[in-house]
Amino acid sequence: MTDVLKTLLLFTLALAIHLPGTARHIIGGDLQYECVGDGIYRITMIIYRDCRDQAQIAAPFDGDGDNTQGAYIAIYRGSGSSFSFFRQIIQPLRSQSSIQPPDYPCLIPPDNLCVERGEYRFDIEIPDWPSSQSYYVVYQRCCRNNTISNIVSPGSNGATYAIEITPEAQATCNNSPFFNEFPPTVVCVANDIQFDHSAIDLEGDSLVYSFCHPLQGGGLAGGDTDQFGNASGCDGIRPNPPCAPPFARVAFSRGYTDQTPLAGDPVVSIDPQTGIITGSPQVIGQFVVGVCVKEYRDGVQIGEIRRDFQFNVADCDPTVFAMVKSEAKLGDKEFVINSCGNNTILFENESIIEEFIDSYRWEFDIAGRTEVITSRDAEVTFPGIGTYRGVMMVNPGLDCGDTADIYVNLYPSITADFTFDYDTCIGGPVTFRDQSFTGANRIESYSWEFGDGGISNEKDPRYTYQNPGVNMISLTVTDDNECVDEQIYPIRYFPVPPLLIIEPSSFVGCSPANILFNNLSVPIDSTYTIEWDFGDGRAGSEVSPTHSYSDFGVFSVSLEVTSPIGCYTSASFPRWIEVKESPNADFTFFPEEPSSFNPEVDFTNQSSNFIDQRWIFDAAGRSQELNPTFVFPDTGLYQVALIAIHENGCRDTSLQEILILPRVTYHMPNAFTPNGDGKNDIFLGKGFTAGIADFQMTIWSRWGELLFLTEDPETGWNGTRENSGDDLPLGVYIYQVKYTNPKGEPVELKGFATLVR
Repeated sequence: MTDVLKTLLLFTLALAIHLPGTARHIIGGDLQYECVGDGIYRITMIIYRDCRDQAQIAAPFDGDGDNTQGAYIAIYRGSGSSFSFFRQIIQPLRSQSSIQPPDYPCLIPPDNLCVERGEYRFDIEIPDWPSSQSYYVVYQRCCRNNTISNIVSPGSNGATYAIEITPEAQATCNNSPFFNEFPPTVVCVANDIQFDHSAIDLEGDSLVYSFCHPLQGGGLAGGDTDQFGNASGCDGIRPNPPCAPPFARVAFSRGYTDQTPLAGDPVVSIDPQTGIITGSPQVIGQFVVGVCVKEYRDGVQIGEIRRDFQFNVADCDPTVFAMVKSEAKLGDKEFVINSCGNNTILFENESIIEEFIDSYRWEFDIAGRTEVITSRDAEVTFPGIGTYRGVMMVNPGLDCGDTADIYVNLYPSITADFTFDYDTCIGGPVTFRDQSFTGANRIESYSWEFGDGGISNEKDPRYTYQNPGVNMISLTVTDDNECVDEQIYPIRYFPVPPLLIIEPSSFVGCSPANILFNNLSVPIDSTYTIEWDFGDGRAGSEVSPTHSYSDFGVFSVSLEVTSPIGCYTSASFPRWIEVKESPNADFTFFPEEPSSFNPEVDFTNQSSNFIDQRWIFDAAGRSQELNPTFVFPDTGLYQVALIAIHENGCRDTSLQEILILPRVTYHMPNAFTPNGDGKNDIFLGKGFTAGIADFQMTIWSRWGELLFLTEDPETGWNGTRENSGDDLPLGVYIYQVKYTNPKGEPVELKGFATLVR
């Protein structure tokens, strides 16, 4: 049997994030076809969805009522990895039904699991049947459940369900295999699986089964959190049309592959000849599994069907589990109840699940007599100190029943008690004295909790509180029978500190001086009355204040402290703070908007009360001149610092940001003469192009035909098609230039290019 918590049968299928239109719901699907004749094929598409409606997470099937017009289905034709679009079908939902969980004797599947099967059926015609090309029927949809464990980012990846009608299958009007059953909606962790995932083939072709990669299709683009995306694109929530093969495969999480999609011991596998899936999954969760069935005739593969589906692995515990509230357990079903000083015991029944329990029976052996009780809980009075045994049965005599063994130990009583003593006005240690008593041989352990996080295991401890307040003191004692008692008393602790300790103990610095007076005295907090005199005419009332001295000079500091119960102490700190005079740093520069064309900047020192200075031009350079001139090596934003230095060594810093603006010029001609004389043979813009990005120049005919494209601002048009074809006729052509300037701003130029020979 398993632990108490496991019997709760709480298989957590976490709710997916609710995004209207992008709800996570896809859990499986497959396509199959039937050759009707004369190039007509009847396609059956089955889609499986998670239909839980908590927080409206379950999106309906495409084409379900008013949801959408139908499922977007695309048909492609081609061979190898080259396929072209043939046609599209918007197919409404034909039918839907619920799939019930398997019936496990004395077990309960998760009650929040809901799976529905949706069926689509339609005919397609292959015009050149039998064709030398394959025809792919494709459906794609976002998204899978967020809680899937074995693939990466399941909540933002959808699925592709597709089937290929190969030339070999067309040649004989072949029918694809059809799967017999959908896998169970829930399987039990650490239990053996044996599921027949076989298919039927009407022509009797050989079928080979294997696990394979589930296919990815669609994504979150165009959903509520991506309003600028394209919901109909290949990464959209409903690709319209679905995108062409070859298809991307899902990425498995670390430790999983397409061949080992579940953690198992033995590993979960599929028999290649029978299609039977066996193994014992060892991890609770949700796992995507892909199954491929290859169809062979006379040793030649003529087709393949594939399905991916979601295995829900749950903790399947018994429907009934006998449990008794107790202090300890000897084994999985042996409960120990200890009583110290009380011979009458109330046995509290914690058996689950109540709705599956019809009857209870308690039996206790008391002095050779069996006492029987049939109520849910039981109250029994035992004759005295000693050890007694009993059992509690749920559904006695039935198949789905359970039994718990009970051991009762009756011990003498134990009483915890203590006293304490301390100086109420001057901070110091509190002395605690144990007054506890037990009827057993001895008290084995003491556990003190002083109410502020402090603890002790001594019998009579001394403890010093760092902070004042009302604390609840707890003493827990345990005797040699493991009987336990606890006593709690409050203590009001509001003395003043025996010594006022302030950090720093002295200060010498430059104005303005911001000083944190860190009060290290204990005990003290904000409930005390605090009076600071900072010596510059100002006062404070915080425990550890920060004070700013704006003037220079020497200052004395004093502090007075009064506790909430009237205890008082004080301290004086003469000539404690020395603040020196500081300079005032400032500067100007010219020009105010330097650029790449003029990166030289003149700086003027406007500081006062200083004797020396240091200039720092970001990482570009330094200077000690009074009024330097500096040439910046490149465009961009620079932070310039001027440090002014007083004769006493105090410093002040002025910081300013200077932007060296990038300049770009680009001008287009209006005509050129590509006659090979070396003069004006190329149609090309001129200017200062350093720093531009995303450049593109295109040349168009008057009828909108693209004649030339370049992404290099140094490459021009020579008057031929794509700069490599025949000479184009004289006339007027249209040019378009786009680029991004160094500020990241888009620039677009349009005009006419006259070709003259």
